Amino acid sequence: MKKLIAKFGPFLGLLLVVGLFSLDSEVREYFLSYANFKIILTQTVIVAIGALGMTLIIISGGIDLSVGSVIALTSVVGALLIQHAWPTAGVVLAVIAAGGLIGLFNGAAIAGLRMTPFIITLGTLGIARGGAKWLANNETVNYDTSPINGWMTTANPFGWSLPAGAWLALVLAVLTAVMLRRTVFGRHIFAIGSNEATARLCGVATVRNKIYIYVLAGCFFGLAGLMQLSRLRQGDPTVAIGVELDIIAAVIIGGASLNGGVGTVLGSMIGALIMAVLRNGSQQMGWPTYFQEIIIGVVIIAAVFLDRVRQARAG
Repeated sequence: MKKLIAKFGPFLGLLLVVGLFSLDSEVREYFLSYANFKIILTQTVIVAIGALGMTLIIISGGIDLSVGSVIALTSVVGALLIQHAWPTAGVVLAVIAAGGLIGLFNGAAIAGLRMTPFIITLGTLGIARGGAKWLANNETVNYDTSPINGWMTTANPFGWSLPAGAWLALVLAVLTAVMLRRTVFGRHIFAIGSNEATARLCGVATVRNKIYIYVLAGCFFGLAGLMQLSRLRQGDPTVAIGVELDIIAAVIIGGASLNGGVGTVLGSMIGALIMAVLRNGSQQMGWPTYFQEIIIGVVIIAAVFLDRVRQARAG
């Protein structure tokens, strides 16, 4: 029974949250409609893609606090490149590469110089946010039009089709899950998070692999920035403040451990969906923004507490 609860815990949490917002008959009629779930799935995309990168980092025993700032920076980079008439493919590659470069910096400092992930990524948080404001001249970056604008919307908002961004997140989730479970690199990620010293003694190139992990995660964060750009249709250096908390909470709610060595892509995706349902349901209930922030804070504390309970039982 404990194993079943541990395995299906994220699904039970999602059902609990959906049931909570379905109690009010006035809210239930719209909240449970397909149109609203389509909105929820669209709102999940940015956190879900960011959670894929964070899942890799947390499984390896690390943490990254700079996600929100990286999303803002890469969205500004994408808007500036569109302004300069770059082709769509070039913009996509450049934005993902920008996220990967920040990941390379984080990974090199953490793995190569053996510095604490919390401190390094906290510093990167400020650097990336300041860099975004500097590139944007402390204002939004607007452009005429781009095919990227349609990736987070559909031609018919009330139709059954989902935006391209939602399908992209799903495909990336499947590929990441296969990579974690079916490749040598994925096994090394779990080994490093479980016991880095033992992994090193077993022949795992821990420094190189940790750098790869942060670079790959940075690419995911850059792609999340591209989705943010598509959603807003402008580069805004002030967006995604605090989104790293939603992403980390999604991964922990999904069953990952802050101590490393444990985590699943499916759990992280369910966790991201839970965070989106919480925000959407709060808006449907008419709760003020500050109350929504309190709820999210409570959820984060509860997620960390459950992680500690799981670790204590495993011990």
